[in-house]
Amino acid sequence: MSRQPPTAMRPTGRSAVATRRPEAGRMRVMGIVNATPDSFWPGSRYETTERAIAAGRRAFEAGAWAVDVGGESTRPGAEPVSVDEELDRVRPVISALATVGRVSVDTRHPEVAEVAVHEGASLINDVSGTLHAVAARLGAGYIGMHAHTVPVLRDVFPVYDDVHSEVAAYLRSLAATARADGVEEMWIDPGIGFGKDTEDTVTLLRRLPELCSLGVPVALGVSRKSFIGKVTGRDVGDRLAGSLAMVGPAWSAGVDLIRVHDVPETLDTIALLDAVWGRAADR
Repeated sequence: MSRQPPTAMRPTGRSAVATRRPEAGRMRVMGIVNATPDSFWPGSRYETTERAIAAGRRAFEAGAWAVDVGGESTRPGAEPVSVDEELDRVRPVISALATVGRVSVDTRHPEVAEVAVHEGASLINDVSGTLHAVAARLGAGYIGMHAHTVPVLRDVFPVYDDVHSEVAAYLRSLAATARADGVEEMWIDPGIGFGKDTEDTVTLLRRLPELCSLGVPVALGVSRKSFIGKVTGRDVGDRLAGSLAMVGPAWSAGVDLIRVHDVPETLDTIALLDAVWGRAADR
């Protein structure tokens, strides 16, 4: 259900402003931890295990509902890495962070997903849309995403007749398949930046309320992505304002989970939206 501002502001208590805990009705925030040397934003590259663990701890301390640990960059044009190298990157990070809070593994490889869950991850963030049976077998939560190609090709965009309808149909089918496999906890993700140009991306974002009406919780990743740079002319290091600007429409549409680099700033934005317009659980 989309969140619509009421005709008159209702009074809200102090706790609605001060809290950073993921309460019922509040958009959840997933912090990004890239255990990689080549992710698209240098500020999110944690080349050592120690730095990646420290970044995840900071995200939890700031109030992240979960952290998403990835060992292979999914930026357009990134070089794939072997399963063994991906495992070397993510295994110790997941093992350490799983003692602190909820951990997701960002992978397209079933071998990595399996090891990650055994190390303590309880979510599989699947850019390939193929790991639903693995998630069901392991009893893990599942985020299934739409992507044109994985790995993502640089500057290669398909031509959609109707990008929203095609992406929504794919995600509806993916959700049905995952449910049939036995997945109990699931989100669908339209895959912003994964084979969509700026026009397609804007269309998908405008129609988020329709995606959120499919009956499956929606996850969204827009943090510092290239479409923000195309619209604003800003380099990736200067896209925080653009990233936060997208939180409001996502919140209003009913997006359940937003994946971000900047956890404290995103939580502040959500807290203000909740304080002014009221959390979904309060309406």
